[in-house]
Amino acid sequence: MTKTFLALAAAAFIAVQSASAQSPDESVYIQLEARTSLNSAQASVRTYADRLQDVSGFALGGGWYGITIGPFTRAEAERQLRDLRSRRAIPVDSYIESADAYGRQFWPVGANAQRTPQPDAPQPQPEPQPAQQAQAAPEAAPVQPAPVPEETPREARASEAQLNRAERDELQIALQWAGFYQGRIDGAFGGGTRRSMAAWQAENGHDATGILTTRQRDQLLGQYYAVLEGMDLARYTDPRAGVAMELPMGVLEFDRYEAPFAIFRPSGDLQARALLISQPGDLSAMNGLYEVMQTLEIVPLEGERKRDNSGFVIEGANDRIVSHTEVTLANGQIKGFTLVWPAGDEERRTRVLGLMRASFERTEGVLSAAEVSDDGQSVDLVSGLKVRTAKATGSGFFIETRGTVLTSSDMVASCERITLNGVYTARVLASDPALGVAVLMPEDRLAPRRVAQFRAGDPRLQSEVAVAGFSFGGVLAAPTLTFGTLEDLRGLGGEEKMKRLALAALPGDVGGPVFDAGGTVLGMLLPRGDEEGRRLPDEVSFAAKGEMILDFLRDNGIQPVARGGMGPMAPEDLTALATDMTVLVGCW
Repeated sequence: MTKTFLALAAAAFIAVQSASAQSPDESVYIQLEARTSLNSAQASVRTYADRLQDVSGFALGGGWYGITIGPFTRAEAERQLRDLRSRRAIPVDSYIESADAYGRQFWPVGANAQRTPQPDAPQPQPEPQPAQQAQAAPEAAPVQPAPVPEETPREARASEAQLNRAERDELQIALQWAGFYQGRIDGAFGGGTRRSMAAWQAENGHDATGILTTRQRDQLLGQYYAVLEGMDLARYTDPRAGVAMELPMGVLEFDRYEAPFAIFRPSGDLQARALLISQPGDLSAMNGLYEVMQTLEIVPLEGERKRDNSGFVIEGANDRIVSHTEVTLANGQIKGFTLVWPAGDEERRTRVLGLMRASFERTEGVLSAAEVSDDGQSVDLVSGLKVRTAKATGSGFFIETRGTVLTSSDMVASCERITLNGVYTARVLASDPALGVAVLMPEDRLAPRRVAQFRAGDPRLQSEVAVAGFSFGGVLAAPTLTFGTLEDLRGLGGEEKMKRLALAALPGDVGGPVFDAGGTVLGMLLPRGDEEGRRLPDEVSFAAKGEMILDFLRDNGIQPVARGGMGPMAPEDLTALATDMTVLVGCW
C-alpha cells in the first residue's frame, strides 16, 4: 500500500511543479526547494532568509512544503532566476511556479500569500558579513508555523472536499500506519474510513466526529512523517550521472565519482550509504552489472533477486545492513540507485526508500567510464567499493555442456555458499571424499565454451603433463598452466586411486584438470596432504585418476566425454583450452 501512495504522491508533487499558463502579468514565485517535513522546511527557509529577500514557505499538499522567493511578474522572475543561478545563490534546479500552485503559507508567520508582485525591480542583496561576525551572531529563535483555526464539522467537510486523490490516499495510509484503518487505499472516505477517523480522534483527545479538520489532518500527517525528521529529504539532481531523485541529505553527503557510481557516504552517526548508478550499455552490459553488484560487500547475499530485459532489483540483508538496488535499461543507458541502511531501522528505511523510488527520474547525461579515481584502482575493489571475498578459493573444470563442474571435495566440504568464477552460485550434486572429488551444479544453466575430454587409459611414465588452475586465488583473470611430468600411477604409499606428479602446484590449483600433452584430462589435482611434522618436496603433487573419476561420474548419472590419447598440442592451444574449461571455485 505504501508503494502505491508514494507513487501517487510523487505524481501529485510533479503535477504541482508543472508550468501553468504563462501570462506575462501573472503572479509567480521562484521555487528553491521542497521538503517532506515542516520542521526541515522551517530550518531551510530560515537559512535562505538570512541571505535572500522575499523568502516564503508554503504547503504544497501531500505532506510537502516548498521554499520560494517572490512574488514576481514572470519577466522579473526569469531575470532573477538567471541572475541568482549565475551567482550560485540558489540551487541550479530552482524553477518558476505560478502562485496558484501554493497552499497555506507557513513563513513568514502571519504573512499574506497573495502579495502583489513587484514590477521588474532589482532585488537588493544583503551586504556580506565577515566570517567572525557571522559566527558571533545569535541564533535565530525557532519560528512556529501559523496556527490553523479549528473548524466546525461542516467547515471540515468543506475543506476535506478540496483534497485531491493523492491527499486522500495519504490520509488513509497515515490512518493505516497508526493502526486505525484496515481497508483499501482508494481515496474514498466511506464508512470504514470514517470509523477509523473517529477512532483516531478519540485516541488523540478530539471529538469523535469522523471528519478530520484541517488542524487534525496536519496532526495526523505530522505523526506519520515524524519518522523522517532529520532525514532532510531533498531533490538531488546530478547532471553528470543524468539522475534526479529524493535523497536523505540529512544523513548523506556526496563522496566521489567511481564509474558507474556516484557514491554518497554517511554524514553523521547513521551509517547509511547510497549510490547513483549510471553507465552507457546494452542488455549484456546490464547483465554484467547485475553480476558485479552481487560481489560487493554492501549487497548481502541473502535477499530477493529479480531480473528481466528491462532491468533488475537486488535486495540483500544481514545482521548489519539492508541493501536495495534498482536498475533499468532504456535508450542505451543503464541507470538506477542503491540504498544501504543499518539493520533494525525498517520504518525509516522503507519510508525513505519509497520516496526515493517514487521520485527517481532519468535526465540528460551518463557517467563516463573514465570517472575513476586512484581510490578505485585495486584488485579487491569494484569502482571504489569493497568486494566481498571468499574464505577459500580453488579450481574446477567443466565436464558437461550444461555447466556441471568437477572440483575437490575437500575444498567445498564446509562452504555455506559456493560460487563459480566469483559470480554464479552452485551446489554440490555429488561427492566422493575417498576419491577426493565433488560435482557442482550451477543454479543457472551455463554454456561453457569447452568441456573436459577424459583420457581412456594411462600415458607412459615420465610423459609431460600440465595442471590448469587459479594459482593466485583469482587475482589473475585467467588460469595458470604449470608443467611437470607423470612420475607414478600410484601414491607414495601405493594408493591406487591417485597418480603422483613431479609438478610444483600451488594450493589455488587444487581441483584443476591435469592434462596430457594432447589436451585430454588424466585426472584432477588433489590437496598435497602434508602430515604434521613432515613436509613433502614442493615438486611432489597428486591427482585423482581419470578412469576412477569416469566411474564416479557415470554412477551419478553424468556421461562425460572419454577418448584415447592424441598427438601433442601446441602450448598456446593448450593454454586456450585450459582458459575455456577451468573455473575459479569460491567457498563462502
